[in-house]
Amino acid sequence: MKGILVDSNIILDIFLDDPIWADWSEATLETCAQRSTLYINPIIYTEISIGFDRIEDLESAVRRSGFQMINISKEALFLAGKAFLKYRKNKGTKRSPLPDFYIGAHAAVLGLELITRDVARYSTYFPTVPLISPLG
Repeated sequence: MKGILVDSNIILDIFLDDPIWADWSEATLETCAQRSTLYINPIIYTEISIGFDRIEDLESAVRRSGFQMINISKEALFLAGKAFLKYRKNKGTKRSPLPDFYIGAHAAVLGLELITRDVARYSTYFPTVPLISPLG
């Protein structure tokens, strides 16, 4: 599958008009949308919902932004669990599976690029995923 998975922090930058990151995130999405399909998954959808009071408003924003929803496969869920286990063995402190593990595994299994500002965890636990980030 070709395309780009868009992390929730990038979308929230735009939806919430983040004073530091909104311009970079918007320009990056515009550039990427010209060359590829932009995807979100149910985890990302859940995370971006915090910026909205009504589901209708969220649905409208997602539709206007041109994001395509894709479901997370069992293979990606399995990989997320394995990556989280490695994280815990490396003394990670979070007690529940983090959304980043689902998102990273999803991108890895489907061979998608990932737009994010959370480079450290993705590059550590999903080194095959090409990252698009302002941090390099």
